[in-house]
Amino acid sequence: MKYPILILLCSLTYLFSAQGLYDKNTVQTVEVFFAQANWDALLDNLAITTEDYLLADSVRINGVVFDSVGVKYKGNSSYNSNNNKNPLHINLDWVHSNYDYQGYTSLKLQNLYMDPSMIREVLSYAILENYMDCPKSNFANVYVNGTLRGLYSSAESIDDRFNTNHYFDQAGSFFKCNPIGGAGPGGGTSPDLKYISADTTAYANGYELKSTYGWTNLVDLINTLNNNFSSIEDKLDLDRAIWMLAFNNVHVNLDSYSGAFRQNYYLYRDISNRFVPTVWDLNMSFNAFPGGTGSGAGGGPTLDPMSNSNSNNHPLIKKILADPMYKRMYMAHVRTMVQEMFTSNWYITQANTLRNTIDSYVQADPFKFYTYTQYQNSLTTAVTGAGGPGGGNSIPGIQALMNGRVSYFSTNQNYTLVAPTINSYAASNPTPVFNETFFITSAVTNETAVYLGYRTSHELRFTRIPMFDDGNHGDGAAGDHTYGAIVIANGPIFEYYIYADNANAGLFSPQRAEHEFHSLDLNIPAPSVGQVQINEAMSDNELTHDDPYGESNDWVELHNTTSDALDLSGLYVSDDAILPLKWVIPSNTVILPNDYLIIWTDNDTLQTTGLHTNFKLGASGDYIRLSDGITIIDQVTLPALLTDQSYARCPETGVIFDYAAPTFDAMNNCFASAESISFQPILYPNPTTDILNLDFSKPAKYDILDINGRLVYAGEEVHGTTQLNTVNWNNGLYLVIIHYTSGDTQAIKFIKQ
Repeated sequence: MKYPILILLCSLTYLFSAQGLYDKNTVQTVEVFFAQANWDALLDNLAITTEDYLLADSVRINGVVFDSVGVKYKGNSSYNSNNNKNPLHINLDWVHSNYDYQGYTSLKLQNLYMDPSMIREVLSYAILENYMDCPKSNFANVYVNGTLRGLYSSAESIDDRFNTNHYFDQAGSFFKCNPIGGAGPGGGTSPDLKYISADTTAYANGYELKSTYGWTNLVDLINTLNNNFSSIEDKLDLDRAIWMLAFNNVHVNLDSYSGAFRQNYYLYRDISNRFVPTVWDLNMSFNAFPGGTGSGAGGGPTLDPMSNSNSNNHPLIKKILADPMYKRMYMAHVRTMVQEMFTSNWYITQANTLRNTIDSYVQADPFKFYTYTQYQNSLTTAVTGAGGPGGGNSIPGIQALMNGRVSYFSTNQNYTLVAPTINSYAASNPTPVFNETFFITSAVTNETAVYLGYRTSHELRFTRIPMFDDGNHGDGAAGDHTYGAIVIANGPIFEYYIYADNANAGLFSPQRAEHEFHSLDLNIPAPSVGQVQINEAMSDNELTHDDPYGESNDWVELHNTTSDALDLSGLYVSDDAILPLKWVIPSNTVILPNDYLIIWTDNDTLQTTGLHTNFKLGASGDYIRLSDGITIIDQVTLPALLTDQSYARCPETGVIFDYAAPTFDAMNNCFASAESISFQPILYPNPTTDILNLDFSKPAKYDILDINGRLVYAGEEVHGTTQLNTVNWNNGLYLVIIHYTSGDTQAIKFIKQ
């Protein structure tokens, strides 16, 4: 479903083997084979002309062979036609659309230019992944036509797969924020988020559109940032933006939005209709970038956390640091990174582990940019005379730099401000039942305000509300520094964090919020026989609905026939009566009252958003069973089905199945023709915060039900467009039941935020 209520905590991690493509404890082996002996000259020509791929006869990754693969040089300052080792982009599915290695279709390989330590990029991502979603990264030893080219860093591509794994779909507006033509003199417009005009073409040279649409959404974000900042949290995942800026500053990562060129990040518009920033290209982190901040100040150990706070070229930084609360949140994130990673020396342990992994590969690298001695000393000793823009710059030793940063922060006036102390937090019921009202409380000292951020679906944004010390919110006596908030467990999960601040500083609990959070185990029962049914199935899907990754896979739909939420965790789905335990439903899989749940029968368990089985259905006929391993909860035998034909329970909650036009993730309509399904109205925006537009191309009346099946609104007959103001409705899932004058009935979901 486009906006699924299904919550899978397993979607927070990749389900790869211990020897996965981005396992930091291994060095991958990548071998490229070209038919042409002059492959390097051909790649150089493409790099300076069309930037297209050169066809490689084959690429071998850890012994797995892929024929007919696209390969090209990438990079700006790191690419040079005189280099013996240039950055590479390998596109496995350039010719064969079904090619992937452990689910990945691209390899982005950095040549370790401007990095005598050889670990800057991998170490930086290892730190960043603790605070925001970012690419996985490790190392690869690369050969071309049997000859070693050397050691590379390898970073996961930020693409549709990445967005779906982290942001839960791949249909949103998507931009790479790098100037067209490269950064610096001669490059395109900087992707600095400055407002130019309402004309979307004015931004085309600064941002690269990676989706089929999105310019209007991007300009809306930029306009809001610059001209309507009070609404920014509706357009931008501000917490992740603050983490990005905090990371760039602490790590002196100036080849970024925080530097002179304001680049090297992506923006993806998620299912909450907010753009999410993702950091990219960290090979010049730890002050290896010679371009500075763009505001006269360079980098180095004394880079002020308020750097660019008055820069008109950095509106994201200027606007955030001009807001007192956001500034306190920013400094809270800065303190967390400095204390957890650098004051503790965590990064040194990680750096030495990475160096032990790659040491022999560094020694063997025939085209490394620095000597082995420089590599050995690179944590403590600067390398002078390095190349890059301007030339002659010095690349500091990572440990020397960060020791200086820790010392600098220890006396920085913004860093040393005293934040509140969050002494405790609790729920009045740590295991609430579905739809139960309860309290979250927190005992805090040295505070002036306390807030609760919470959500009842992992895929949606946090809602931040004030907590009260008034004796009326489960907080004990008024004025006792214990704060409380009233909440409802009206979703499949409950995740939350506490934020407290005073006039000087702020503090989160957990300190890595919103990336990490506290959670409650909801008391949701498992289903008994008859409560959850196999409702519909399709074994040859082409056009009805794509999975979250944009693939037309076969599916099975389950239906909760009760008015209670039910926990499906640990149940089994199988297409083989002899092997009933074939696929287990992951932990924390909840189906809401009277709701539907889609299981993709695509034999692709590497995909982590949505439910994906380890088997496929057969179009010529098959069998589906839902059980607890012993007791059969439901089962059905599928006949042969035509393309895009479903087999559905008719009527719902009955015992008879029949051929049907598909009603994906909605109430079955066994008598609907394919024509009537095509009249499904358009509902937008979905999710909505206020106005919901409904566009009916066929006369119909409609009812809107809440998640408990209660009638919220009864609409008059409509033919055309109508609007509903939902601003005073409770947040959550709603169901629109459409009654066409032709006698057909349909059901469509939307989310109110």
